[in-house]
Amino acid sequence: MSLQEPVADRRFAVDRKRLIDRLREVLPASALLGEEEERRPYDCDGLTAYRQLPLVVVLPENETQAQAILKICHELKAPVVARGAATGLSGGATPHPDGVLLSLAKLKNIVHVDPVSRTAVVQPGVRNLAVSEAAAAYGLYYAPDPSSQIACTIGGNVAENAGGVHCLKYGLTVHNVMRVRGLTIEGEVVEFGNAALDAAGYDLLALLNGSEGLLAVITEVTVKLTPKPQLAQVVIASFDDVRRAGDAVASIIAAGIIPAGLEMMDKKAIHAVEPYVNAGYDMAAEAILLCESDGTPEEVAEEIGRMKSVLEMSGAAGIRVSRDEAERLKFWAGRKAAFPAVGRMTPDYLCMDGTIPRKRLAEMLDAVAGLSEKYGLRCANVFHAGDGNLHPLIMYDANQPGELDRAVAFGAEILELSVRFGGTITGEHGVGIEKITLMAEQFSEAEIGAFHRLKAAFDEYGLLNPGKGVPTLARCREYTQARAGVASTPR
Repeated sequence: MSLQEPVADRRFAVDRKRLIDRLREVLPASALLGEEEERRPYDCDGLTAYRQLPLVVVLPENETQAQAILKICHELKAPVVARGAATGLSGGATPHPDGVLLSLAKLKNIVHVDPVSRTAVVQPGVRNLAVSEAAAAYGLYYAPDPSSQIACTIGGNVAENAGGVHCLKYGLTVHNVMRVRGLTIEGEVVEFGNAALDAAGYDLLALLNGSEGLLAVITEVTVKLTPKPQLAQVVIASFDDVRRAGDAVASIIAAGIIPAGLEMMDKKAIHAVEPYVNAGYDMAAEAILLCESDGTPEEVAEEIGRMKSVLEMSGAAGIRVSRDEAERLKFWAGRKAAFPAVGRMTPDYLCMDGTIPRKRLAEMLDAVAGLSEKYGLRCANVFHAGDGNLHPLIMYDANQPGELDRAVAFGAEILELSVRFGGTITGEHGVGIEKITLMAEQFSEAEIGAFHRLKAAFDEYGLLNPGKGVPTLARCREYTQARAGVASTPR
């Protein structure tokens, strides 16, 4: 099955001139980009295989301007796609051809850091890493750490419910956000969550996390801050067999150990990263695991000892422990540089994002190797192994006829397998346009219908980020029929 789909399922009859004229009434000239060369840098997000020019790009300087923009778009029935740093990998910030691209890049103030309550109030354009930098003076940091944390923004993190290498112990974005302020498509100010640990009524804060810009435009976020541990150390374990590495992950969790981070890289990923970062990885290994422990020195020593015992019993060919903070950071620098490192090896790649039960990691690795042969494309595997979140990097050359189509089909099979193995089609990158058809692999038509009713409760006319996240029922039926046809075809 193919992942490749049009950006929008429906077109909107928007008078571009009238829309721009109305927007000029509420925005300074510098905040409105209408010429093609001005709009071109906004034609995609991190999923660069899909590009589309918006009718116009707007860059509000504050919430009041964003509110005025949304009121105009609602009145004129113009679609709106909110965008942060556009580091997303599922096409969630791909513009709509009939609509407004609403960039929140100028809303980048850290409003307040409260070391007593261990919270920070930030605008959506604040970079993930900047929150930890601002909190460092108080011995605090923001735990979710996507590989793109030097560039990705908090608003985008909430929209995609981003994770990172330390999400196994400290949770995803949803576990580290207390309050979100936003705007509905009508321009109404809404707030989800509060400073308390719980709130009456439905958990709308959790609903907004991972909603991919379909329900509201985020204008302010209150995040939790975590005390920096006294000590952190990383164990690197090398394996001469990928299956053993996958099985070792399940064994660590089964032993009752919850590492601060538990990551896996296969040989192709290692060979991409090591020349790029010089992290000190074992180039002879078929796979490596990075297992981090943090806490007091006594806690770390005890947990490191337990992890080493499990890794030895799992058949690790070599085990090393970081000797100091500089070496620990170097080990993690290699993992966090995996995506750009693979980018040096290939003109293009797709980064997939399925999630499976940990006990089936080894099985999935074998399956991915078989699919690599089937489609004739290289694939480097990088996993948030502790929570079963897969990031196979499928390498291709868009200039070679048919390679993009093969890469897309390769990725779709991985996601279909993820569901059949008891997992899901996304762990942290979102659905966007990349996986929208595959939603029908995971959810029934009745469930998709419920998603549509929920969307309509927030956005009656479907103006916020249309064509993303949730497929039309017609597309679901097409997918189901195509799957049935594939299943009935003799092989």
